[in-house]
Parts: sequence; structure tokens; C-alpha cells
Amino acid sequence: MPDGMTAFDGKKYLSLETFRQSGKAVRTPVWFAVADAGTLYVYTTAESGKAKRIRRNGTVRIAPCDARGKIIGDWIDARAALVTGQEFDRGMGLLNRKYWPLKRLMDLGVRLFGRHQRVMIAISL
Repeated sequence: MPDGMTAFDGKKYLSLETFRQSGKAVRTPVWFAVADAGTLYVYTTAESGKAKRIRRNGTVRIAPCDARGKIIGDWIDARAALVTGQEFDRGMGLLNRKYWPLKRLMDLGVRLFGRHQRVMIAISL
């Protein structure tokens, strides 16, 4: 596992810092899962601010945090990109395992009531 990834061992949330066109940082606490190759996966809706900002600029910073976004570790510079296909499925599978059963219940709600397309964000150091 790459240096820096150990900061996320045993953690449930990370703070994902993306950047607006003005350069202003926006921090969001999110669920994440770590792949064997050292990639972190986060999912969100396609219309979310973080997805729009990552489409424009893949430079991000990440840090372990609590559910409210309080930082509990050091910031790490990273790159983020929206992924599809098999990589989307891989990320979703990892998130489903890590956050079972809550994530599965949320997925059911999305299927029954959701109108929002979901996207997967792959983050690498």
C-alpha cells in the first residue's frame, strides 16, 4: 500500500477537498473504500458539486475525518477522476462490503425513489 494510505486504516470517513474555479477549497466528509492497488473510491451523485469540480480539476486533498468532517489526520495531496465500467463496479463492490448493511439499504432507496445518477470517484496519491 502506498505511503499515506495507512492514515485511512480503520477509518469510516475522509474529508475530500476539491477546488472551485476561483481556487477556493470545498471540504466534504464522505464514505470511502480502499482498493488493494492503493486507490480510494468514493461515490456521489453526478450533479453534486464535488463531481462537477473534479470533472474540471482533478487536483484534490484528502484527510481522515469523523462523520461531521472534523479532521483527525494529516492532509494528503491526491488526484481524482470519475470512473465508469468495471472500475465503477469495483468501487461500488468495495463500498458495499465496507458499509454493509447501511449502504445496501441506501441503494434500495435509490432504486425505489432515486432519480439521481451516481458516479464513482477514484482517488490516487
